[in-house]
Amino acid sequence: MENKKLTMAVAGAGMRGAGYAECASLIPDKIEVVAVADTDPEKVKRFAEKHNIKPENCFNSVEDMLKADKLADVMALCTMDKQHYAQAIPALEKGYHLLLEKPASPDPFECKEIARVAKENDRQVVVCHVLRYTPFYRELKNIIDSGKIGEVMCVQANEAVGYWHQAHSFVRGNWRNSVESSPMILQKCCHDMDILIWLIGKHVKSVSSFGDRSHFRSECAPEGAPERCSEACPNYHTCPFSVEHVYLNRTDNWPSQVVMGDPTGTNQYTREEVAKALETSPYGRCVYHCDNDVVDHQVVNLLMEGGTNVTFNMSAFTYHMTRNIYVMGTKGDIVGNMRDNTITTRIFRGDEETVIPHGEDKFGHGGGDMGIIRDLVALLDPNDDSEKTSLTSIDTSVESHIVALAAEKSRLAGGELVKIDDYVASL
Repeated sequence: MENKKLTMAVAGAGMRGAGYAECASLIPDKIEVVAVADTDPEKVKRFAEKHNIKPENCFNSVEDMLKADKLADVMALCTMDKQHYAQAIPALEKGYHLLLEKPASPDPFECKEIARVAKENDRQVVVCHVLRYTPFYRELKNIIDSGKIGEVMCVQANEAVGYWHQAHSFVRGNWRNSVESSPMILQKCCHDMDILIWLIGKHVKSVSSFGDRSHFRSECAPEGAPERCSEACPNYHTCPFSVEHVYLNRTDNWPSQVVMGDPTGTNQYTREEVAKALETSPYGRCVYHCDNDVVDHQVVNLLMEGGTNVTFNMSAFTYHMTRNIYVMGTKGDIVGNMRDNTITTRIFRGDEETVIPHGEDKFGHGGGDMGIIRDLVALLDPNDDSEKTSLTSIDTSVESHIVALAAEKSRLAGGELVKIDDYVASL
């Protein structure tokens, strides 16, 4: 008897939805994308052409998709943060399992409600904390759990956002404004809150945080900088955030394909075509004259069970986009650099060993995007009805959301200590 495939409907055909669909297309014997919804008809058209989706399974909104009969086993919900809750609940009630882009919601109550409705309808919700699925963090987790470095006492973790990535996504782009999306510590760094909790294997007791939007504001604009980034600006050829540098010098790649409304990367664009689009696109604005309000640097201090201390630092002002970590234990320490893909373990009065984590997939987020799709297929395999759980279920994910939002509360209060139990009780 021929094995059945898992089927997936993609709600939101932006970069994340297109990325997960691309991963699915790499294992066509296991999973098939059969439907798509997006408010941009051109994105729907390109997505449907790339994945051979029938016209009747193409929709101009997620709401229209949800009005139709159930189209697939799982829905990849990759819309904007504040849309998730209103779309996730009816999707679960209709019978879809969910691959839910992080954050699940900027509201912790809504996160808990998604978990409750999923349980009520016997549905799985896998939150896209893709770092857990990377070879790098899996290897790091194995070393910590082995006890080689003893009990973890302190951790220093850094997320280097990258100067041009900050300019694209968090100054000009969709996640620039916390009112429209969510605070940066949740939107960008709930990955990090989640991975730290998972690696150390302890719950967070209290949190404090400092951070601000110090640079990407009008008073920091160079003299003569106009509202839109163009050659009319005297700094056009020298500013690290100019559209020339961020977009026009990389027209065949992300993020220029976002400017062109083509997350699937179906077409190649000339420099002139991208420049023309930037004349009216929000991505063509000067970074010092946008409506952004999210931080450009932030530090979070965590006190975990047993007295383990964690310091996490997020900064826009970095050359590379990467993460690195320093784990200090009672018997040794670990230094990990995700960009270099190296993990060095040093045992006190013992040996030093460097490993290079290997995995078969390196597509997106260091293999995390492909990893989560493979995990989803294994979890929901229509040919295997055995009971399984996800590494990043909604029940697991809620804690990272709460910690991130507690950190934001602390930041807004000037670094005031927030006890997690008290914060949860106040919700």
